[in-house]
Amino acid sequence: MRTRSSWTLLLVAAVAISTSAVLGQAPATQQAPAGSAAAPPTAVFHVGANLVLVDVVVTDKGKAVHGLDRNKFHLFEDGREQPIAGFDEHQPAAAPPVLAPRSALPPHTYGNAPAYPETGVLNVLLLDGLNTPATDQMRARQQMIEYMGKIQPGTMMAVFTLSSRLQMVTGFTTDVAQLTRAVKGQKAETPTLLAGETAPDSLDSVQGYIDDMLGSTSPLLMRQFQADIASQMLEQRVRMTLAALKELGLYLSAIPGRKNLIWFSGSFPAAFDPVGSQAGNFRDMPAFSEDVRKTDDLLMAARVAVYPVDARGLMTDLPYDSSNRGPISGNISGSLASFHTQLEADKTAMRQIAYQTGGQAYLDTNGLKEAVASAVENGGSYYTLAYTPPAKKLDGQFHKIEVRLDEAGGQLSYRRGYYADAPGKSAAKPAKTQTLSPFLAASMHGAPPATQVLFVSRVLPAGDPQLTGPKVPDSEAGEMTASLKGAAHRYVADLKIDARTLDFEPMPNGAHQAQIECVLVGYDADGKRLNWADATFTVPLDASQYAAVLAGGLPVRMALDLPAGRVYLRIAVHDGIVDHSGALEVPLAVAAN
Repeated sequence: MRTRSSWTLLLVAAVAISTSAVLGQAPATQQAPAGSAAAPPTAVFHVGANLVLVDVVVTDKGKAVHGLDRNKFHLFEDGREQPIAGFDEHQPAAAPPVLAPRSALPPHTYGNAPAYPETGVLNVLLLDGLNTPATDQMRARQQMIEYMGKIQPGTMMAVFTLSSRLQMVTGFTTDVAQLTRAVKGQKAETPTLLAGETAPDSLDSVQGYIDDMLGSTSPLLMRQFQADIASQMLEQRVRMTLAALKELGLYLSAIPGRKNLIWFSGSFPAAFDPVGSQAGNFRDMPAFSEDVRKTDDLLMAARVAVYPVDARGLMTDLPYDSSNRGPISGNISGSLASFHTQLEADKTAMRQIAYQTGGQAYLDTNGLKEAVASAVENGGSYYTLAYTPPAKKLDGQFHKIEVRLDEAGGQLSYRRGYYADAPGKSAAKPAKTQTLSPFLAASMHGAPPATQVLFVSRVLPAGDPQLTGPKVPDSEAGEMTASLKGAAHRYVADLKIDARTLDFEPMPNGAHQAQIECVLVGYDADGKRLNWADATFTVPLDASQYAAVLAGGLPVRMALDLPAGRVYLRIAVHDGIVDHSGALEVPLAVAAN
């Protein structure tokens, strides 16, 4: 995103004025925005790998095993046994969990601090239309509705969908009626695999699709074109799937405890293996290995266990569907062999992501609602082991974790390692083939709230009498103001960033410095971007200012020109030091006058 110099300078000045106001030093004519909300009460502490938490699910014949003693567990890192510093057993709550209280916010003020249960495990139901044929989506949806009728009271669940982008249908709730409405409201979608194109559903439609584009041509050229189309489709699905997982990881990272991601999908386009031969896992697309490594790291660090459920159920020899596409030849036996090869690759990928994150894959079963019930039950019954890893250089390498149990016959599921990243540093350097960055993903319309950086924001029209303090610019507020249809209406967002969720670099003179990027993006109801403003700036604070900002928050003021009508304002904050993001979305009814 670009930044205009004059706009950036104004923002830096506004931050300096607002920071002084936090310290009680603002002149009478330059005070902080009136009515600014206090910083969110929730604190997130950035720590290195000085304490590793390992959630272990123990099952016997598919049922969770309870009541095991601490001394029956043995934990190893890179082949060496480590003393267990902490131990706790978790079981599904007998009563509905108690939600952490949220502070009431003033009118027109919004916050991205998550509401999460103080006890109990969280379940995320992801209905994947990107990688699943429409017929299988309908069957999975019907079985989920049936499951909601038998769900255990107090089960905390959120529902997400994935098509061309990730969307939150409903946040975490124990309200069965709300969850049922969320699932019922989802319609089957044809997977979008190429921009502006939909995937063919049968061999005949593939042939017609190619004939329409090429006309009469040679078989050799046709086969090459088929292979190119298949490669582009797969690459697009890999990018979109990884972007969705990153968004989920960002959303769940600020929520403590274990999260079970129950993922209904017709195929998995990428495998997760941080220590194996990655080139072989990505079907001749090794360029994605760095993105997969970062995604895997995000999920494991957020304590997300993935439970893939094959939405296709028990498979027969039906190779021609929209999620399992490969180069098609006229040889039916060859196509069947290719189908079985790809099917086994899908299953391997599902098993791999479950194995790496501590979940379980449910394959070759038509009992989809039973699979969800099993994932919720077993995923809510686990033991948490804590240990301090041996002193070593934080080199960013993957370190294997192994857990053994004295009891014979138990099946153990747990995350298989962690990355020893230095505190305050990103898990991995950006790759040339980077998918949608987490911050850019957090800025998209309909994306889940990002909660690594917490903030509250009051949003008001520029002429509202409640607005005092730094004056917004008279020039255009936004990079697309000139292209707006009709008159532009200016809105002001007064942010108060919880500085406890930011990373500050210590300076030689004893000051502390943050690198902040703030973005406002306006979207219409169809997700079309209407206007946006972006500012990146440095916030240097002396010792007293730093203490005050930690206690009271970091104020930032931004403005954006919007057209009349229904507008969705996306507000996002990025910590440039550690690549953390926070974001929320505000629905606005922009008046025409």
